[in-house]
Amino acid sequence: MKCYVCGKADFVKKKVEYIQFGKSFGMFDALVCLKCNETLFEGHVSEQIEKKAKELGVWSLAKKTRIGTSGSSLDVKLPKQIAEFLGLKKGQEVVIEPVKKNKIEITVMA
Repeated sequence: MKCYVCGKADFVKKKVEYIQFGKSFGMFDALVCLKCNETLFEGHVSEQIEKKAKELGVWSLAKKTRIGTSGSSLDVKLPKQIAEFLGLKKGQEVVIEPVKKNKIEITVMA
């Protein structure tokens, strides 16, 4: 089967490491394009990945939140599940910076 992204190579079966939110879920069977490395997981493998995500406590970790205000500044409230995952505590120092026009990055200081 030709790669639908680059169209230049076929997919081959490989074991690949699945990483999300900085956590390794382990190695899983995948179809990988030899040219552009596009990776596909078949349905039953996606179910295994979903099960592992639930075991690791990262299933549905992405959350919507709203911008609020604190004095003359804007603030972003972090949902409890994300704060717990990151081990954040009140008063802890972070660095916030724009990555591009519609994306920010927050780095937790050790």
